[in-house]
Amino acid sequence: MINNKVLAIILGGGQGSRLYPLTEARSKPAVPIAGKYRLVDIPISNCINSDIKRMFVLTQFNSASLNKHIKNTYHFSFFSSAFVDILAAEQTPNHKTWFQGTADAVRKSMHHFLKHEFDYFLILSGDQLYQMDYEKMIDAHVEAEAKISIATIPVTAKEATEFGILKADNSNIITSFIEKPDASLLPDWTSEVSDDMKSQGRDYLASMGIYIFNRDLLTELMQNPDTNDFGKEIIPQSIETQKTLSYQYEGYWTDIGNIDSFFEANIGLTADIPKFDLYDKKKRIYTHARMLPTSKIAGTMLEKAVIAEGCIISAAKIEQSVIGIRSRIGDESTVINTYMMGSDYYENNLIIDRNETPVLLGIGQRCFIKNAILDKNCRIGDDVRINGGAHLEEVETDTYMIKQGIVVIKKGATIPPGFVI
Repeated sequence: MINNKVLAIILGGGQGSRLYPLTEARSKPAVPIAGKYRLVDIPISNCINSDIKRMFVLTQFNSASLNKHIKNTYHFSFFSSAFVDILAAEQTPNHKTWFQGTADAVRKSMHHFLKHEFDYFLILSGDQLYQMDYEKMIDAHVEAEAKISIATIPVTAKEATEFGILKADNSNIITSFIEKPDASLLPDWTSEVSDDMKSQGRDYLASMGIYIFNRDLLTELMQNPDTNDFGKEIIPQSIETQKTLSYQYEGYWTDIGNIDSFFEANIGLTADIPKFDLYDKKKRIYTHARMLPTSKIAGTMLEKAVIAEGCIISAAKIEQSVIGIRSRIGDESTVINTYMMGSDYYENNLIIDRNETPVLLGIGQRCFIKNAILDKNCRIGDDVRINGGAHLEEVETDTYMIKQGIVVIKKGATIPPGFVI
């Protein structure tokens, strides 16, 4: 099968400053999503579902939790060639600096990749939410005899100014590229898309940051030490000289680039028919298999709530919210439009019984939480009121941050009883 000739490279990204404070103590791919997964589970699961089972994940910032997650999650048969390996930035006699960009990360790790037999590099991002069959993209790449393929998604004129926009001919061969074009330039950058996309006004092809390179070509391109980024340098420079295919994808895709998009992607899972389908048997999302008890809920009105396993809930109301693993929510509390990531452990029963800890893990009694993200292992005291929204000014303290109207409670933070945000 062609998939045996593919090596997947998942780019962990840089410092993740736009997702701060969620990336304060972890890398972007390790950020918890949908109550029980990590962002890195998305590209890895897409690879497994596409029968691509040799993967490298490149990271350099706060990679300890990511290492632990991958080590504990992705175990393959002893008799299989499958693997998911972490490659953190390392100093060598030839490379004495951190990764300077996506292409530089691949260049500095190339000696690890070339030890394997394969014909195609599949370059993926570690901070996107989507479900895609890479096998179809690889087949299209081989059939077109392309040297490079770029996954593209049709976008509207309003969205186009935020992306790298590609122009393709009738054979889906890319002829030109422009990075975040001004709105005045857009009339010249439309491409042929399906009738369904046209009806939605999605006439422009945006790069999804998903690439296929022939092995020999990428090995050659990596010889140039002056090119550090795929989207800004490698791709624009290669389009004129290398046959580059646009592979159009029309499913759900979002780039988890900032707190707002991260929040929307999670809350979107509470919709009656979510755009990102966690219930599709053919497109399963894999993660660490935890041996957790079922969730226990008492006296709570639930409306469009997604609740992970191992929770103990006696809230008054949970509405349009995602509640992560091992979450505890106390009596008479209300949670609306909130992503609660949950906890890594349960509170010791002796501590609870003896009341040695004034603020317990989770949300206390009589709280009101709205438009918020509660990172892992938070402690919210009784009678706390958090009401996020556009009316709040952006601010950061030791325990929380207000960003784009969303109140983010930092990992492990304690909010004292009666506190109001």
